[in-house]
This record gives sequence, C-alpha cells and structure tokens, in this order.
Amino acid sequence: MSKEAIILFAHGARDPEWAKPAQRVAAALRSLRPEALVELAFLELMEPALADAVESAAASGATGIRVVPLFLAQGGHLKRDVPALIDAVRTRHPACTIELAVAVGEDEGVVQAMAAFAAGA
Repeated sequence: MSKEAIILFAHGARDPEWAKPAQRVAAALRSLRPEALVELAFLELMEPALADAVESAAASGATGIRVVPLFLAQGGHLKRDVPALIDAVRTRHPACTIELAVAVGEDEGVVQAMAAFAAGA
C-alpha cells in the first residue's frame, strides 16, 4: 500500500514567528488527512528545506508526494526556482511520484476567503 505525503512549502523568513501560520495550516491538514504524512518546508531562511522534507517523507515510506506551495501566486519562484528544486528531488527519489500543486492563492476558495476577510476587516 502506498503512503501519501503532503509537503506544505512556504517562502521562509528571518523571523521565526513568520512560520506560525504555516505551522497552523500543517496542524489543520493533519487533522483533515490523518492518514497522510504532512511536512512543512521552506524555500529559504528557514528549515527544513524542500529536499530535506522530501528525504524525510521518502524515508518514512511515502511513495506519492504532493508539494503544495503556500504562496499567493505563481510568481518567479514558482515558475523557475521551485521546478528546478522538484526536478532535483525527483532525480534523488525515482521511486516516488512527486507532484507540484499550484500556489494556494490561485484557488478560488482561497481567493473568496481572503475577500471575505478583507470585507470584514
């Protein structure tokens, strides 16, 4: 039986407090998908890096890994940098299917939730 991993992938920042919302999303996702392995990874300035999170997931037996960018849009990092990172981890883990989802901010439900928040702010 294959094991699924979901890696929430955020930009990262120098201030450790910056990661708290992403950590809350990871905790909520673990509640929604208790059968899946949920990891959090960062592009820069924080750890673990994406490669380390993939390594951890693969070592835990994951054969299907979905990387979900906690970004608002498909900007430069998601168009250039992240695909290169994904290609590199695919090379190191050929037994795993590694997929890159679109930026979370591209989802209509997320757009509507942000609009609802802004309307009430």
